Amino acid sequence: MANLNTEFHRDLIATAHALADAAREATLLHFRKPGLLADSKETARFDPVTVADRLAEERMRAILAQRRPEDAILGEEYGAKAGTSGLTWVLDPIDGTRGYLSGTPTWGVLISVADESGPVYGLIDQPYIRERFEGGFGLARGQGPSGEFALACRAARPLADAIMLSTFPEVGTAAEHLAFRRVADRVRLVRYGMDCYGYALIAAGQIDLVIEAGLQPYDVQAPIAVIEAAGGVMTDWQGNPCPQGGQVLAAANAAVHAEALAALNG
Repeated sequence: MANLNTEFHRDLIATAHALADAAREATLLHFRKPGLLADSKETARFDPVTVADRLAEERMRAILAQRRPEDAILGEEYGAKAGTSGLTWVLDPIDGTRGYLSGTPTWGVLISVADESGPVYGLIDQPYIRERFEGGFGLARGQGPSGEFALACRAARPLADAIMLSTFPEVGTAAEHLAFRRVADRVRLVRYGMDCYGYALIAAGQIDLVIEAGLQPYDVQAPIAVIEAAGGVMTDWQGNPCPQGGQVLAAANAAVHAEALAALNG
């Protein structure tokens, strides 16, 4: 599935953009609007879901039912739907609902299509600032308020010079947090709260690393496709493929990935 010059690939790409357009409209209906409420999916901690999460996924599923009814779907809000084509659309209608509730523009919509080998194309969309990042089928490009631009991860530099992002300071379990700190204490700069936008910034050549834990397939599959298309590396903390989520190490290049991996594992 590496050749863009087929009607099949063009249809998948056009479908992904149609999904992103629909989710962009749905999420902006409620973003920064007064009275937005959230339910929590968990009782032990605040894991919010809003009417915008549900509406965006509903609209994306409706498009897939019309355009790609034979494909499977895995979505954060409405679970799995079986398919017969061998392809699965993996959808996160709002990655970063806490940020969405807070009014920050670091949340996004994640859309990917996967075959039996994992994600083959992915799209990260930030509706409010109108930035979109896509990778796969020979593409590695972004578009935003300043126009279209190529995606390319930054060149290798020592871990001590690296910029690293993560969503939460308290990454994962106590043991995972200690491993994370081994890297965080060695890099030049660490910033928090970026959600999926951090992965887009790796692909755009702005930062070097994202390290997180406790993720789901819909959190990681679009970023995997986008980052790998831009020349980066995304694995678990043992260096293995991570399409099912869990512990994730995303890096701009193989060299900084190797340094961070060694630090994570002591």
